[in-house]
Amino acid sequence: MGPRTGIGMKLRSIRRGNNWTLAEVAERTGIPVSTLSRIENDQVSPTYDQLTRLSDGLELDIAQLFSPETPAAAGAMQARRSINHLHDGRIIETANQALKYLSTDLLNKSFTPILADIKTRRVEDFGEFTSHPGEEFLFVVEGEVELHTECYAPARLKTGESIYFDSTIRHAYLAVAQGPCRALSICTVPHHHTLNPPAPAAKRKVAKKSSGKRRES
Repeated sequence: MGPRTGIGMKLRSIRRGNNWTLAEVAERTGIPVSTLSRIENDQVSPTYDQLTRLSDGLELDIAQLFSPETPAAAGAMQARRSINHLHDGRIIETANQALKYLSTDLLNKSFTPILADIKTRRVEDFGEFTSHPGEEFLFVVEGEVELHTECYAPARLKTGESIYFDSTIRHAYLAVAQGPCRALSICTVPHHHTLNPPAPAAKRKVAKKSSGKRRES
């Protein structure tokens, strides 16, 4: 399906580069210290909800968590493109899904395209429903998907069918037919990400002192 991610190592590198403790990252993102530690040590894969929390709390683009190098940002002409061949993309394996993140070579995208192989078949096995800022579009590529939410009755979708919904609603995807179940998910993202991770703490302190002196003069 494609290469696995090195998110744990990348997250640790960003945290140490900014002189943040796990507790400080937890405060910024709302993700417990124990979970952050397990992500950094590749003991657990982050969910999309957790990726958006890391992105928002650390002020970086989700794509920056997938690559050791900074992906391409939007240029003045906006003439960007990203081709995904058969084995391209970055995979995150979770208990419920195998998520293949596409076009991770681009920063500041308006949406995040994800190819999901859905594994869980019973709602009681899914665990806590997920939610994240924005809106989501799901197109069933193969098999049948049942979308459970906190607001509506379950919606069953066959191959070729789709749904668009508010992803702040807590939701869960289930595979409900025999054989593989695959869907393309398109998630909108906030537009406040920066090209690079925030400046290290030491540099930020110097900047604050300098700005203070200018105000006194």
